[in-house]
Amino acid sequence: MTALIIILCIILITVVLVQIGKVTELTAQIKGERETLRESSKWNGWLSVAFMVVFLVGTIWSAYHYKNVMLGYGPHAAASEHGGELDSMFNITLIFTGIVFVITTIALFWFAYKYRWSEGRKAQFIAHDNRLEVLWTAIPAVVMTLLVVRGLNAWNTVMADVGNDEDYMEIEATAQQFNWMIRYPGPDGKLGARDYKKTTSGNQIGQDFTDPKNWDDVIPGQELYLPVGKKVRVRIIAKDVLHNFYLPHFRVKMDAVPGMPTYFVFTPVKTTAEYRNELRKYPEYNQPFDPADPTGPKRWEKFEYELACAELCGKGHYSMRRIFRVVSQEEFDAWYRQQESFYLTQVRGKEDDPNKGKVLDMEVQQRAKAFSESIKAAVESANAADKTLTLNNINFETGAATLTADSRYELDNLVTAMNAYPDMRIQIAGHTDNTGDPAANLTLSQQRAAAVVKYLTDRGISASRLQAAGYGDTKPLAPNDTEENRAKNRRTEFTIL
Repeated sequence: MTALIIILCIILITVVLVQIGKVTELTAQIKGERETLRESSKWNGWLSVAFMVVFLVGTIWSAYHYKNVMLGYGPHAAASEHGGELDSMFNITLIFTGIVFVITTIALFWFAYKYRWSEGRKAQFIAHDNRLEVLWTAIPAVVMTLLVVRGLNAWNTVMADVGNDEDYMEIEATAQQFNWMIRYPGPDGKLGARDYKKTTSGNQIGQDFTDPKNWDDVIPGQELYLPVGKKVRVRIIAKDVLHNFYLPHFRVKMDAVPGMPTYFVFTPVKTTAEYRNELRKYPEYNQPFDPADPTGPKRWEKFEYELACAELCGKGHYSMRRIFRVVSQEEFDAWYRQQESFYLTQVRGKEDDPNKGKVLDMEVQQRAKAFSESIKAAVESANAADKTLTLNNINFETGAATLTADSRYELDNLVTAMNAYPDMRIQIAGHTDNTGDPAANLTLSQQRAAAVVKYLTDRGISASRLQAAGYGDTKPLAPNDTEENRAKNRRTEFTIL
């Protein structure tokens, strides 16, 4: 029905225009061509002036009315350190071009009125005017020079890279259809190397896991965090087509080009909470976020900084939106501590792990820290059950009491603990599963406990502080009905006496 009404309206407008044309022809025949031309010129002149007034007023009013939404004024002032420089450059350019726009618009329509057709008027042809040409060449040249010099200064400020002695954090943004993969450095503060040839379904950005700097790198979920007041350097690259790293509230915009890494450096100066409080001052942001739920959250309450792709990279372009939250350093540190290494959680120990079978330096450090915390808790606990701890990372040769080479890391942690608590006495207990002869298992467990005691005494721990006991398969932690449960039962423990 709506389509039919639209079609009928178009037909009606066409008929009206045709009739107006016929009336104009009849009027010209009745009044005469010259009289008609005189009237037409007069009306066209006045209509040009009227249009000029309406057009300029509408342009200026709409620019002022929508400045907070479209032009980055009001609540949407830049949230980065360098953003004010860009906004200032935009304002200066707007002033100069605005003046030229108003003058040329007035001149265009005023001349249409002033020099409308009238009888007896003849056109003047001016072939050359040096003064006029110098004027309209010199003034734009001076203005352009000022704008270009200011623009070059802004470019050198905004696009400057970080210095060697600067305090900053570096993250990496990899674009693909249709997602951003953001990588943060681990506790070492350095991003690991990458190689596109190593890209797989399980390693989508081609991290080179033979590089130790990659072992602690973090690839968070959808919500990303940055600390306020901290300089951030973003490595930017694309895997497939041209994308664009765009953080509009921070005035950050840089192409992500396949095969050609780019970068951008910026410093957030407003947290998400601070930006929301600024939006709260404006009536339009106190409207319901969901018009269908008038009692729900307001628009300012649901505001988030966002990362978008500013290139039309395909049908799923819209889905590249990611949330960036700017928080205090303390909040960022709390969020960061919850993030887990991509390598350790997704790659470590699997078939495509190039370090499979090796103990990594970072694992040694992590184990030492965890062991120290466990010992401290056990010493301070009044609960007898808390006094028994499992040595998770020591192993023996199959069917023997010979310690594997990697067991030394865990046993060295025990040596450190014994030295830290000189009055502590412990019992080393060996346990097996129920596979094989019980008597042989009992003997093997005793021998393994003795091997641990020997390792400790060889490193200066007094034998009077150590006991060795073998329990064989008599104290299982779980039923010996699956390989997983049997692995739990094959263990070495120590109990603080």
